Amino acid sequence: MLQLLKALAFLLGHMPPAAATLSGRLLGGIGYRLLKKHRKIALANLELAFGKTLSGAERERIAKAVFRNLATMLFEFTRIPWLGRSDVERLVRFTGLENFDRALQRGKGAILLTGHFGNWELLGASLGHMGYRLDIVVRKLDHPVFEEFVSWTRTRPGNSIVYKRRAMRRLIRSLASNSIVAILVDQNVAAVEGFFVDFFGQSACTNKGPAILALASGAAVVPAFIMREGAGHRLVVLEELEVVNTGDREADALVNTERFTKAVEEMIRKRPEEWFWVHRRWKTRPEQGSGGNEGTLEGI
Repeated sequence: MLQLLKALAFLLGHMPPAAATLSGRLLGGIGYRLLKKHRKIALANLELAFGKTLSGAERERIAKAVFRNLATMLFEFTRIPWLGRSDVERLVRFTGLENFDRALQRGKGAILLTGHFGNWELLGASLGHMGYRLDIVVRKLDHPVFEEFVSWTRTRPGNSIVYKRRAMRRLIRSLASNSIVAILVDQNVAAVEGFFVDFFGQSACTNKGPAILALASGAAVVPAFIMREGAGHRLVVLEELEVVNTGDREADALVNTERFTKAVEEMIRKRPEEWFWVHRRWKTRPEQGSGGNEGTLEGI
């Protein structure tokens, strides 16, 4: 089955880019109509995040664009194994790569902070081809064959995969060797894994691992995002975020998690149609009367 997936990726990955984009838009439109559960989640999330600042029609427009972006990503993902550096240089415009260079000059590595925004898979692949080899932190997929295919695709540009479970020691070693660790910080986690911090004016349980890793390693934290621009993409590397380190590990981790989350929110506000609104970001809720950083799993 793995060889069949690779063969399918070869065929789809060599479609003309315009045809792949058109196919993605068509598939996204169909998905918006048929995937009622995820459409409902996206619209509810947009209402929760923006309230009355967006009309119902505007929320629908953004949600439809989200489905089109995700469907287009499926076709673009099949191109990744066949890309070379020259392909990436034609497809992606880079801004701010010097922020990575500056961070790595200190010799303590860098934490690439990003989210499920634009074509986030292409972000890692593009940087890999440009010589910034990444250790990408991911959750292992449930289906072993799909996991093998996705890992094969992600590592083709020279990047490495690090599975979330018990990853801290390996990541600290990686940063100590002046590598870049890529972490997506915009998804809901269980209460034991995160802090409740503000995200679009709502309390959202957010992974505290990146903040703890930054404090333990002394690595720079550098946000980076990729977004659609015309027929291609623009990859933007922002300036390093300040990491608060007063010596109070728990309090510092909370403050830094708030800062990391705010950086992601600011980018989403600029391009809401490129974020993963179909995810139940506010699923974990604080317990009644707990005062904040504990939670139970409930509906959005």
